[in-house]
Amino acid sequence: MLKIENVCYRYKNNEKDVLNHINAHFKEGKMSAIIGPSGSGKTTLLSIMAGLDVPTFGKVTIEGDDLAGLDLNKYRRERIAMIFQAFHLFPLLTAVENVCYPMEASGRSRKDATTRAKELLNIVGISDEKHKRYPANLSGGEQQRVAIARALSTGAKVILADEPTGNLDEENSQAVVSLLQSLAHDKGYAVVIVTHNLEIADVSDAVFRMKDGKMTRREADVETGIMADLSQELTQPV
Repeated sequence: MLKIENVCYRYKNNEKDVLNHINAHFKEGKMSAIIGPSGSGKTTLLSIMAGLDVPTFGKVTIEGDDLAGLDLNKYRRERIAMIFQAFHLFPLLTAVENVCYPMEASGRSRKDATTRAKELLNIVGISDEKHKRYPANLSGGEQQRVAIARALSTGAKVILADEPTGNLDEENSQAVVSLLQSLAHDKGYAVVIVTHNLEIADVSDAVFRMKDGKMTRREADVETGIMADLSQELTQPV
């Protein structure tokens, strides 16, 4: 679904690569976690996957299409869904209006967008009586669920999540992670989560660990589901 091939990245006037020959393949039906300390390169890698920046070397492809040849604004609108730590909901729009917004912005009618928004809100666990509430009248966990519904409204099958549980308590964090797992395993999304939360890594299908611009991988055994440390430097395509 989303593939990174031999990606390097270096900031201008910097003699050291922030990303050093990164290779990874994020597949549909799987939830993957990218973990690592601050400054390890994981946020830069997420920006490149989101088309917010371009690699100095190497390439990123989605379903075989090289991002270098795509309209990146359209790519972000239609082919990936972004979820953030801070929710980024419009405070003066209701839950259903927040989810409608990207659909209406892309030309969908208000009626069709509203119908689809309500469906998505129900899918992520926001009940009908909360559809017309403003973000300030929803809990943090509910706001993140609305943000997930809004991300899904684009129809994209790749979800990139940046610390999606960072502003949530333990109960809501577990609920959001379970939702993301369900979207991967039951709905066929490729879910990629950048996080400091090792509990998310423990329940992910694959874990990519960033350190000093390099990446190692762990993944769950197909038969047992147990996460095993492969201690494999990803200097070759995965």
